[in-house]
Amino acid sequence: MSEITDTARDRMEKCLEALKTNFGKVRTGRANPHVLDSIMVDYYGQSTPVTQLAGVKVPEASMLVVEPWDKTSLNAIEKAISQSDLGITPSNDGQVIRLPFPKPTGERRKELAKECRTLAEEARVAVRNVRREANGKLERDEELSEDDVRREQTKVQKLTDEFIKKIDEATKAKEAEVMEI
Repeated sequence: MSEITDTARDRMEKCLEALKTNFGKVRTGRANPHVLDSIMVDYYGQSTPVTQLAGVKVPEASMLVVEPWDKTSLNAIEKAISQSDLGITPSNDGQVIRLPFPKPTGERRKELAKECRTLAEEARVAVRNVRREANGKLERDEELSEDDVRREQTKVQKLTDEFIKKIDEATKAKEAEVMEI
C-alpha cells in the first residue's frame, strides 16, 4: 500500500472514532459516564473537567453517581451539571451527587435516533472527503503510472466502502440502544 492509502486509512479510522465518541454523548435512558466528559467546573478559578475532580460510577442502569475527591468541590460540580445542557437535575446528599436518567418517551427516542443518523451521515461525509483528497493526491503523484493510480484508487474505494459499512453497523447498534425501552 502506498503512503497516501495508509494516510487515508488512518484518517478514516479517526472519523469512525469521532463518531463513536459522539454516540457516547447521545443520552439514552441508560446511564453513561461519557455524558459528563464535556462538563467543565470552575475549580479554584480554573476550568476543570468533572472527570478530573471526581469519580463517576454507574451503580444501576439509570443512575450515575459523582463522588468528588475534594468534598469542597461538591457544590461547584453540582452547579456545573445543573447549568449544562444534559437536562438532568442532580441531587446532592453532602457526600455524592446522584444523576437519575429518566427513560426517554417514545417521541424523544425517535428524536435521538434521528440525531444518531445525522451524526452517522456527518461521519460518512468525512470518510468520503478523505477518499476525495486521497484520490486527488494519487492523480497528482507524478511517480505513479496511470495503471498504478487506478490500482491505488481502487484500494482507496475499498477502504471507503469498508468504513462506510462500519459506520452503518455502529449506527444500527446505537439506534437499537436508543429505541430500547
